[in-house]
Amino acid sequence: MLRRVSKRREVSSVVCLTAPLDGRPARLLARHFLGTVKTPELITAVRYFQRHLGGPLVLVLDRLNVHRSHATQAFFARHPDEFLLEWLPSYAPEVNPEEQCNGWVKRDTLNALPATDAELRRGARRGFQRLGRHPLILRHFFAHAGLDVT
Repeated sequence: MLRRVSKRREVSSVVCLTAPLDGRPARLLARHFLGTVKTPELITAVRYFQRHLGGPLVLVLDRLNVHRSHATQAFFARHPDEFLLEWLPSYAPEVNPEEQCNGWVKRDTLNALPATDAELRRGARRGFQRLGRHPLILRHFFAHAGLDVT
């Protein structure tokens, strides 16, 4: 007999994968939130990425609802010198290298059985940290998406 041990838990990740330009290695940064990412969480993550990467950022976004929301767009409109937005085509995960990161971490944690939300979040964090230590794999995610980063 199989019994359900706990309610459904969800951790959402906002991921920043930097393109390996000018000979620099690709980098992976991520922020993790319990539940669904909304505008406040997205802005928190984007500010975190900006602090760690420095300078203005070119953000390549997919068409996720939170990316297109009025509140999110208003935030970016208030900071035109800090963020340049580029958009991926509608539903095109095959050209989004960040989707490869998500898939890698999901496979890495496939058999995990976290007992708490905090444990689930730690597992996601560990998975992205492990992947982030492999810049060559991150570079291959760009190649898989057909993006030339030379």
